[in-house]
Amino acid sequence: ERLNDIEMDGIDLTVMPEREYRASVVFRAPGLRAGVSDSDPQVTGVAPRRLEPRTPKDATMVKVANQFLEQAGRLLQGERPANMVLIRGFGEYPQLPQGREVYGLRALAIAAYPMYRGVARAVGMEVTEEGKDLSSQAEVLRAKWDAFDFFYLHVKATDSAGEDGDFERKVSLLEEVDEWIAQLQQLEPGVLVVTGDHSTPSIMSGHSWHPVPVAISSPWSISIPAAAQFSERACALGSIGHIPSTSLMALALAHAKRLQKFGA
Repeated sequence: ERLNDIEMDGIDLTVMPEREYRASVVFRAPGLRAGVSDSDPQVTGVAPRRLEPRTPKDATMVKVANQFLEQAGRLLQGERPANMVLIRGFGEYPQLPQGREVYGLRALAIAAYPMYRGVARAVGMEVTEEGKDLSSQAEVLRAKWDAFDFFYLHVKATDSAGEDGDFERKVSLLEEVDEWIAQLQQLEPGVLVVTGDHSTPSIMSGHSWHPVPVAISSPWSISIPAAAQFSERACALGSIGHIPSTSLMALALAHAKRLQKFGA
């Protein structure tokens, strides 16, 4: 609410809370572009980075963002413990192919974290605001089961525990997910895919480059005894092998027998 008091000539500004410490800042004006670096240094105790334009045409956006940060600093200087904002992830609303047109599926996103609902909406999924934890997400899934062809369910807490370096909490959360998957299987999905969007090892307290495990369960799955566990090492021995994430949807559709032919 305080940051929404910021005014800049010629700029329509909206600050919208997301969840926890995050918010979205929307700048609307002619000539603004998204080619701007982040001020977030990604390290605690380090000064914010200077915003830099990627091309000369992005310089106007840098000027506008710096004006916002300058006013934000004045408004928040008396606050504790947070008295400033970091700005990152500049982007424009994407014009993306819509999932129903590309895949012929009516899809529903069930995600507690608003950012992932936004991503789902951008690719044409229907989005529900219900489902703030695993238990309520399961209830939503059961209630909507017959109304959709595809469900995207997102779990954020495991990633947060990894970023905090909290190994024990991450293990506990993964065990909760295991129990939830067992409940999901009772609904007898035609295809079940379990994976992550990136690796967040607790030992590194952050995102990493390591491949994420992926499992696909369907009547057409190939069982590999060596991959009896769902872990990075075990999945590396499975029948899927190492694939780019962009190949995953084609495999899921193939398992659902929704492709006329797989491959050329």
